[in-house]
Amino acid sequence: MSRLAGQSPADSIKAAPAKDSSFRIACIGLLTAVILPGQQPPPRPAELHLLPVQSHIYMLVGAGGNITLQIGKQGVLMVDSGLAAYTSAAYAEVRKLTNLPVRYIINTHVHPDHLGGNEALAKLIPPNRAQPLAVIMNENVLNRLTAPAAGNIATPNPLGFPVDEYYLPFKSLHYNGEAVIVYHEPNAHTDGDSVVLFRGSDVIATGDIFTPDAYPFIDVARGGSVEGELKALTHILELTVPANNEEGGTLVIPGHGRLCEETDVAEFRDMVAIVRDRIQDGIRKGETLAQIKAHRPTLDYDTEYMQQGSFVTGEMFVEAVYKSLMGEK
Repeated sequence: MSRLAGQSPADSIKAAPAKDSSFRIACIGLLTAVILPGQQPPPRPAELHLLPVQSHIYMLVGAGGNITLQIGKQGVLMVDSGLAAYTSAAYAEVRKLTNLPVRYIINTHVHPDHLGGNEALAKLIPPNRAQPLAVIMNENVLNRLTAPAAGNIATPNPLGFPVDEYYLPFKSLHYNGEAVIVYHEPNAHTDGDSVVLFRGSDVIATGDIFTPDAYPFIDVARGGSVEGELKALTHILELTVPANNEEGGTLVIPGHGRLCEETDVAEFRDMVAIVRDRIQDGIRKGETLAQIKAHRPTLDYDTEYMQQGSFVTGEMFVEAVYKSLMGEK
């Protein structure tokens, strides 16, 4: 497994906003809908929020899925790029932090609210042969992007620039003065999920494996499973280290929603495990999906993980877990 060498600075970094201890409150409730292939983004102007996290990590909310930014003397590393419709607005927010080039995009999974902005972003960035833009993703993501459709031959790389796919359990690089480790979480939200650990900054970007105020979308059709989801959440907890009174310490940027800590991930993981166990019990008793739904196994969690217009309802979550446990697509 190769380590990517850093490059020397090309420009000076603008002064970053001062850290504000109340920034976490500002992002509570800032949720965006997951957009699946074939769906159109909502017809509204982008309302973006740029929030400092810790060290030189920032969280950009409102362009689709949450975007994580690592800013340093070597340039910009992004985790996910949001929806293509909001790329210009997102890039303008990046430019508020630095004039240095965007060097890397790490995509956490295949859904277009997390990688839809890749190609549009590449067109906005001036070409630089010495420091070309590169994207890192698990091989399953690239395979799905380039898979032949309806019997046609496989399509070429649709992103239009180099893709550094990885197939081992993790990939590492050193950039902007810290180790960045990309972990593959097999068959969790999808079959190509990546979790990104910024080791020096003590920040984790989870993609849609973790959505603190919404039920997880287990995309069974794209290789997701409830067992893989639970293993991925447990791994995230193994990477987090809380500070005083189990608060602070490692901060977690979810795929959608507010900035979180270890306890938020633990509560979410426990919810998924409890609902899984309830559905598994019904399966063991020979109950059908309709009978299990009638028991409403998510009832005591619905007020916490469902709001008006939620992308995943409790009933949809139950159905995904049931199909996953039964090996259905």
